[in-house]
Amino acid sequence: MILAGKTALITGAARRIGAQSAKTLHENGANIIIHYGRSMKEAEDLIAQLNDIRSNSAAMLQADLLNIDKIHHLAIQAFNVFDGLDILINNASSFYPTTLGNINEENWNDLMGTNIKAPMFLSQACYPALKQSKGCIINMVDIHARKPLKDHITYSCAKAAKVMLTRSLALEMGPEVRVNAIAPGAILWPEDGNELDYSLQQTILNKIPLKKTGAPTDIADTILFLITSEYINGQVITVDGGRQLF
Repeated sequence: MILAGKTALITGAARRIGAQSAKTLHENGANIIIHYGRSMKEAEDLIAQLNDIRSNSAAMLQADLLNIDKIHHLAIQAFNVFDGLDILINNASSFYPTTLGNINEENWNDLMGTNIKAPMFLSQACYPALKQSKGCIINMVDIHARKPLKDHITYSCAKAAKVMLTRSLALEMGPEVRVNAIAPGAILWPEDGNELDYSLQQTILNKIPLKKTGAPTDIADTILFLITSEYINGQVITVDGGRQLF
């Protein structure tokens, strides 16, 4: 229980990688605050599961991360749930294509809002609490922050900005708060209308030396590693099975 007594706020944690991250940190003793946007039922189910394992160890908070006032309120609420905050994981993200010639302001505001604006303002709002606890921030970026994904101009730019946010915050928030990032490769295939067809999945797998996708546990275990590694700061750890070697 290496995280016993610590509290983690994870954005977008009701489903997929965020949910597994919550489970892994909870297994290691942390109290968990799950932020959700629209996935209320999934958040409720996960909270019930975690509290069945350890009573009064998990809570959920809803907030629109495109609204700065709501972000500020989320930080205050998160601090008050368990009387402190030790870990912030900026996991929430929008992902969909924006092809050249068809990019509009709504797409731009949404993708930039969830992927860079929200992490910036939430990190700033949580900084006093994290400074007090000598805590840490982990930003979820993407391998496409380094190598752009075709037809995803806005998303790739937003993730690249989030890498620089990670490094800038690491510089600004030290020595009390450490800030790092994780860049997943093919962990879970996209959903919600953005599914990849089988042939494209195979094309991606052929570019991975390990010839397989990763699992949400691979990301969650890397999060745990960064939380407990007290001399790693301002770094981006790539978890992609070697895909960027091509």
